[in-house]
Amino acid sequence: MRTIQGVGVSAGIAIGTVRVLASADHAVERRVIDDPQAEMDRFRAARDMAVAQLKQLRDNVAAEFGENKAELFDAHRLMLQDPDYAGCVEGLIAQDKVNAEFAVKSVAEQFAAMFAAMDSSTMQARAADVEDVSRRVMNVLQGKRDSTAQDGSIQGDAVQNGTVQNGIAQNGESHIIFAQDLAPSETAQLDRAKVLGLVTAKGSANSHTAILARTMGLPAITGIGDAFDPTDDGHVAVIDGASGAVFVDPDEATLTECQRRKAEAEEHLSLLRKLKGKPTETKSGQRVHLYANISRPSDVAAVLSNDAEGIGLFRSEFLYLEREDWPTEEFQFDAYRQVAQEMADRPVIIRTLDIGADKQVDYFNLDHEDNPALGYRAIRICLTRPEIFKVQLRALLRASTYGNIAIMLPMITSVQEVRDAKRILEEAKSELRGEHTDFNESIQIGVMIETPASVIMADELAAEVDFFSIGTNDLTQYTLACDRQPPSLERFADPHSPAVLRMIQMTIEAAHRHGIWCGICGELGADLSLTDTFLCLGIDELSVSPTSVLPLRNVIRNH
Repeated sequence: MRTIQGVGVSAGIAIGTVRVLASADHAVERRVIDDPQAEMDRFRAARDMAVAQLKQLRDNVAAEFGENKAELFDAHRLMLQDPDYAGCVEGLIAQDKVNAEFAVKSVAEQFAAMFAAMDSSTMQARAADVEDVSRRVMNVLQGKRDSTAQDGSIQGDAVQNGTVQNGIAQNGESHIIFAQDLAPSETAQLDRAKVLGLVTAKGSANSHTAILARTMGLPAITGIGDAFDPTDDGHVAVIDGASGAVFVDPDEATLTECQRRKAEAEEHLSLLRKLKGKPTETKSGQRVHLYANISRPSDVAAVLSNDAEGIGLFRSEFLYLEREDWPTEEFQFDAYRQVAQEMADRPVIIRTLDIGADKQVDYFNLDHEDNPALGYRAIRICLTRPEIFKVQLRALLRASTYGNIAIMLPMITSVQEVRDAKRILEEAKSELRGEHTDFNESIQIGVMIETPASVIMADELAAEVDFFSIGTNDLTQYTLACDRQPPSLERFADPHSPAVLRMIQMTIEAAHRHGIWCGICGELGADLSLTDTFLCLGIDELSVSPTSVLPLRNVIRNH
């Protein structure tokens, strides 16, 4: 067995025979031409043909996967029609008297290098897009037939741009595709009935190819680099799109374990098909909003694939924990915008940074504390170091125009803390107005209820904010005066304690008295043994791990 570690970009397990796709030969000969005008006309005709092909592909994708996923190919058409792009190609033809194919390839390389050099991961991923659209124009110029079906279907066994030739599947078999890289248009044209999963040497989690793989429900792994081996063709492989692991010629133990996990996933998928799109509503008509918790933008795929209605907790501190220096406003803005755009109009509740206690970051230079769980953490850092807090708030506000973002403050113990946080938020808003930067003026603000003090002050807090979200992990810890980390204290840190449940009840009642909604975003929200209790208490929202969404919906609908 050979084990390869890549980057998982689309969850799921696939087991099957490998089909290695040969890299496309995009060698373009440089030729000197006599009539630059005729060559520019030839380029324009090829560009127009490529735009028409993309329109067909866009309609195919919209019919198969929905309008929001088809927007990618609208963006591709706009790239081709961009005056700067066309001007560079035509300028090269006119000045150097070179053939159109060579000019397109040269400009594509320049634009791709420009995108790849940008700090934004989102913009870096656009390098593959400009290469994709340029390759399409070159194919037209070279007389290569496009595979976009004219009957509205998506052809998967003949991507005729030189990368995939005649039959991803032979004799009706399905395969795991290994390739150096796949362009977004190539991925969109794959036949899901003949492709079990994707593994590429290049690529990233932010690429449109990865997003399309997630949309198509194909397990996918990128970034295996030099481990890509064409001689794997025909061998049996197992890929785990969640962990990024690839097993070529798996041993019996590995194969058995992956088959077991795959069967569990298929059972979960069966539940998804049964419950997807169904309201999270009890038999008596009580409606509950069922959201998911995430830690990073790449988790959105799991949120959508498990049919969560929104994101109830985006733990933004992971943007700090996974770096060796302060995340800039632009870096955070890109992350929040990406999540908001992918979630479309679904709510995205982003918790401001919750650093401290068990989540330490070296560059924060926090002093040692004997009891960090009761120390300098979360909102206390934000209020005493507003220069850090305001960077995050500005990024959140800027991203709020791209979706349905709400801001949630952690570890609140007093009304004054909320008012101080809102004052800094207003300063951030004022700065953005002065810079003529758009943001959602009515962005909602909520607090996490995770201390006994916040429960006791819930009536006063409810008058200051738009919603409550109960963090049951910390609420249990502080209510029972019992550290939730040491295994030796597990028997005492009982989240089912009547004291904890009464705290939850008091919070829900206070929220409803003041006309705001109340949810739960801690681990207790996914505890199916307590679902009936929460429903009886009148909980409005539950936010859980993505894989817990469907089992929880099933229990609620049977209540």
